[in-house]
Amino acid sequence: MSDVINVSEIFGKNVFNDAAMRERLPKSVYKKLKQTIEDGEELDPSIADVVAHAMKDWAIERGATHYSHWFQPLTGVTAEKHDAFISVPDSNGRVIMEFSGKELIKGEPDASSFPSGGLRSTFEARGYTTWDCTSPAFLREDTLGVTLYIPTAFCSYRGEALDKKTPLLRSMQAINEQSLRILRLFGNTTSKRVIPYVGPEQEYFLIDKEKYLQRKDLIYAGRTLFGAMPPKGQEMDDHYFGSIRPRIGAFMKELNETLWRLGVSAKTQHNEVAPAQHELAPTYGQVNVAVDHNQMVMETMKRVAGHHGLTCLLHEKPFAGINGSGKHNNWSLTSDDGINLMNPGETPHENIQFLLVLACIMKAVDTHADLLRESTAIPGNDQRLGAAEAPPAIISIFLGEQLEDVIDQLCSTGEAAHSKQGGVLKTGVATLADFTKDATDRNRTSPFAFTGNKFEFRMVGSSDSVSSPNVVLNTIVAEAFKEAADELEQSDDFDSAVHDLIKRLFVKHRRIIFSGNGYSEEWVKEAERRGLPNLKAGIDSVEALRTEKAVRLFEGFGVYTRAELESRAEIEYEAYAKTVNIEARTMIDIAGKQIIPAVVKYTTQLASSLTAVRQACQEADVSTQKEILTETSSLLAQMKQALTNLQEITTRAAAIADNKERAFSYLREVVPAMQELRAPADKLEMLVDKELWPFPSYGDLIFEV
Repeated sequence: MSDVINVSEIFGKNVFNDAAMRERLPKSVYKKLKQTIEDGEELDPSIADVVAHAMKDWAIERGATHYSHWFQPLTGVTAEKHDAFISVPDSNGRVIMEFSGKELIKGEPDASSFPSGGLRSTFEARGYTTWDCTSPAFLREDTLGVTLYIPTAFCSYRGEALDKKTPLLRSMQAINEQSLRILRLFGNTTSKRVIPYVGPEQEYFLIDKEKYLQRKDLIYAGRTLFGAMPPKGQEMDDHYFGSIRPRIGAFMKELNETLWRLGVSAKTQHNEVAPAQHELAPTYGQVNVAVDHNQMVMETMKRVAGHHGLTCLLHEKPFAGINGSGKHNNWSLTSDDGINLMNPGETPHENIQFLLVLACIMKAVDTHADLLRESTAIPGNDQRLGAAEAPPAIISIFLGEQLEDVIDQLCSTGEAAHSKQGGVLKTGVATLADFTKDATDRNRTSPFAFTGNKFEFRMVGSSDSVSSPNVVLNTIVAEAFKEAADELEQSDDFDSAVHDLIKRLFVKHRRIIFSGNGYSEEWVKEAERRGLPNLKAGIDSVEALRTEKAVRLFEGFGVYTRAELESRAEIEYEAYAKTVNIEARTMIDIAGKQIIPAVVKYTTQLASSLTAVRQACQEADVSTQKEILTETSSLLAQMKQALTNLQEITTRAAAIADNKERAFSYLREVVPAMQELRAPADKLEMLVDKELWPFPSYGDLIFEV
């Protein structure tokens, strides 16, 4: 039995958090830093040396030897360069441990090797990381020792954002300013700041590491490119919320303890729908901190899995035929004094402020559905979205019966006189307490669902950063708030004006509401009738970044420049082409070097056995083995032809110079060719002797953990 852990004692132990700052900083310095963090005031450079000295001493006392500016380039993962605290030895040869305010505030990693989408020439190397004091520094202990990690933003020499964090911080400024305008309209003079809060639910798979290392597709592509379904998948629903197996439990225990020490409030853990699939959900946090924490969660999952002989798979669809993994992005807006702008209260029909906020969010989502779809456009998500496991690629909003009824009343009569109530749930069992149920059910097929006091954006991929979706959410809602505030601030009769505006927005944008089955073909047809976009592949949505509508939106709030939007479009096209190219080349390698030789060996043995059976005059056995040999040989021929075809098509696609054209060539030509190669290979897996098949099967991977 391991030692009992006192969570309250270890939580945040490895974080330079508010308690550590209050203890170690002079009162005046602490006050100035808190004003920057809480009120959004500009950082006073004069305090940087004091903060750096205190942070260094705190880290060194805990064994740190190095520090790193930790940032989030446009690769989708994090980056870090480690520098030692030691400086030039003194006259006595003793090493001095130093860390200055300049080193805290500014780092200079080489920017030439990170994606820039044309913002930088490759020969231009200078880039800067700059301290994000609103996200606390933390310590990480691994094989390198103890390192102080300092969350930072990353920009080019000319100031363009080369990362995921800078636009996020810009969007937070935009939504804060416009949200305060909405609150002021309703007489609120006390709230100083409105902050987006986010809780990303992280889904993932755990498989045995030894088996993982036998699968080149998992190593190179993060997903299985070949694989026949086992006799049992997830159809019995016996894994979901099931008892957690000891090996997985040990992993989860270490994961929780590691994250708690890092100040990550990991709260809910359970088995997900698919075998070997699990989920971890945190409590909600300020959006830029939540983004940092989610990156820490993913990185920690991978490290901790290795301690238990496991590998953590974060790909959106590691196994075809069973559920993939997403990351539900729960988003809300809360003031510094605790007002949740998305709380409808007990009687939402009377909550005019909430109804205005809701109407503005509906307008934002309807107007910029293409940008929301684009914010989830990573290659792996194409494997998941639109299946009977994840939302469709069509953006819609689920509000539930209560709010839909209020909107119906307003749209039909101009007044909302009542709100549906949840009532009491009676189980019919005397020993079970009756309790008040919610006013509405939930809809698991909706991509953007209201869940009581927040919206759950369910399209985000499991391996993706949650930064981009929240940049879009913050900015499009800021625009809707601004337009509403611009109109209402000029009105002579506020009560009448806000009533008319709410009704007008509900009527105009009601088409975005859908409460039915998002997986159905009927919804696809209905969405088309309503004029809602259906951008099936991620790269179908990339051009949304280049529209004049998007440029006006993002430049208007200082979130992205036109050049930064152009760069991100180029990066996404390039990333898609590179990803599919790696997958195609991996399939070619596996098919040519592993599967085909294994099948040839099997057919040789089968033919030899057939000859022996003939000599023994066992006609019944001859017939059966001949059929198997014929089928195997036919599939092998199909596979060889498909392999040649994929090689030729991949070579042609890779030679295309234009990023966009190359990406669509991979989507329209290479991906179908990959599917054509996989089909006969998966059938052969069901025929060839298991002892000859060159790598572990689906059943080996997802059930034997």
